[in-house]
Parts: sequence; C-alpha cells; structure tokens
Amino acid sequence: MFKKVIVSDDLVSINLGMLTILDNLQVKNVVSVQYCDDAYLRIKKAEQDGVPFDLLITDLSFKKDHRDQKYQNGEDLIIALNKEFPDLKVIVYSIEDRIQKVRRLISEYQVKAYVCKGRRGLIELTEAIKSVYNNELYVSQAVSQALHKKSDLEIDDYDIFLIKQLSNGLTQDQISAYFKEEKISPSSLSSIEKNLNRLRIQFKANNAIHLVAIVKDLGLI
Repeated sequence: MFKKVIVSDDLVSINLGMLTILDNLQVKNVVSVQYCDDAYLRIKKAEQDGVPFDLLITDLSFKKDHRDQKYQNGEDLIIALNKEFPDLKVIVYSIEDRIQKVRRLISEYQVKAYVCKGRRGLIELTEAIKSVYNNELYVSQAVSQALHKKSDLEIDDYDIFLIKQLSNGLTQDQISAYFKEEKISPSSLSSIEKNLNRLRIQFKANNAIHLVAIVKDLGLI
C-alpha cells in the first residue's frame, strides 16, 4: 500500500473521512491540507528532501477566503503537479460530475482515479486507492462515460458557459456584452447566434428554453 499520502480538501469533515479510510488501509504517513498552495508546497518540499509523496487525493472546488492563492482550485494544482512531478499519482474526489472535465483530467493530466462525492463516495474512494496502487484506472460509475468514445451530445467549456448564461435569463445581446467584458472569445453577437444555432441542431432543441432543459437533463450543466 502507499507509504506517504497527501489529502487536500477545504472541508475538515471531508478530510477526516479520507484520513479514516487511509488509516483503515494501513497508510500511516498522511498529511492533510485545506489549500491547494499548501498541497503544492508540501509536495515540492518532500521531493526536495528525497522523501516524495506517493499519492495526492484532492477535491476540485475550493472556496475563496481572505488568503490569496496561486492555485485557485484542484484542477490548477493538478496541472502544475503534472508538469513538475509527473510520477505523483493523483486521485480526484469531487462533487463535479461533468464528463468532459473527467475525460480531460484523465487523458491530458494523467489523473489515475476520479471519484464522485456522494452516499457511496468513501466506499468508492477506498476502491480507487486500491486500484491506483495496483496501477489500475478507477472512475466512479456516475462518470464512467468519460472512458467511452466521445458522445455527439457532449459540449466544450465555452458551450457550457454560453448555455449557463441562457439559463440565467440573459439575452443574446447581453451574453455578447458580458463575454466582451470578461474577454471570453468569441464574443460577437453573430458568433453567439451561430453557436446557439449549432447547439440547438446538435441537441434537437426547438428553442433556447428547450436547449437549456435538455442540457440540464443530461447533467452537462
């Protein structure tokens, strides 16, 4: 079993649950942190000292507080660690269940397991730790489609953000203005219209309201 593990989650209760699991698995050297920056610094220091961590278990979402952070969330942390410490095994333990994100983290940043928080979360996390130790990929059943061939009904981050603005009641003109303000590209009204038309055809939606409903039902937003 893993000898040295670091867990990163901003909720103490979640960290305690993970610590209990690791203790049951006879992992005695465990470090718990609540900030991504702390996780990065601990991992870097351990590597420099010649006693590197074997495994990182991290959430993706971290609430902002008074403390400025270089790594705002778990995905930022994973990307940085993948560049500097590619041998470090990573398990994601998150409520986030977007198939596109799961697939990207696994294929581009070599995440070894993706576990969804929920009623069976800690049970699945135990299974994931065992699987990763045995060099096996583990993905929760809820997001298992991430390992399958890409679906025609999947959309990218830009599309998701676009549809979210629709669901918030913004008009196409308002979305265009908002995208320009936030420097999100493409932001022109014609581009917004073109992309929404494409999405309506892709999802066989009758109108914008129908499109939002379909995408929500599929769990994509």
